[in-house]
Amino acid sequence: MEYLIRDAKKEDMAQVLALVQELADFEKEPDAVVISKEDLERDGFGKNRLFHCFVAEVGNDIVGIALVYPRYSTWKGPTIHLEDLIVAERMRGSGLGTALLNKVIQYGHDLGVRRIQWEVLDWNDPAIEFYEKKGAKVLRDWDVVQMDEQGIKNYIKSLN
Repeated sequence: MEYLIRDAKKEDMAQVLALVQELADFEKEPDAVVISKEDLERDGFGKNRLFHCFVAEVGNDIVGIALVYPRYSTWKGPTIHLEDLIVAERMRGSGLGTALLNKVIQYGHDLGVRRIQWEVLDWNDPAIEFYEKKGAKVLRDWDVVQMDEQGIKNYIKSLN
């Protein structure tokens, strides 16, 4: 199978969004995706770019993505966060995940970051094994903390 890993283009965002939805379905949260194609186009290609995206393309189909954005660690300095590495279910096991991860690691290296960080669900054993085989450390003693949109609104309301 021949594929191409490249920087995403604005016109790729409909297919990128479809893969994001496929991941949400896999993670048992089919209704969690509220972002639109237009949001992705604005946030990834507008004046103030919030992320960088790589795509895996077979023919004219985007069958994988890796989406990253910059972070800063008070311990390490510049880092990047890998928000999602998604390979379409029909393409898993084809080497696309490795190719996308290779691209992310090279990108981070070229930027001079001191860490690349991401999360993986604790029940996603194939992903955990994949990352550990690549040399990543899965930090099981840290919990992810989030405040969703409603939590933010409630917090702000409580300040008044």
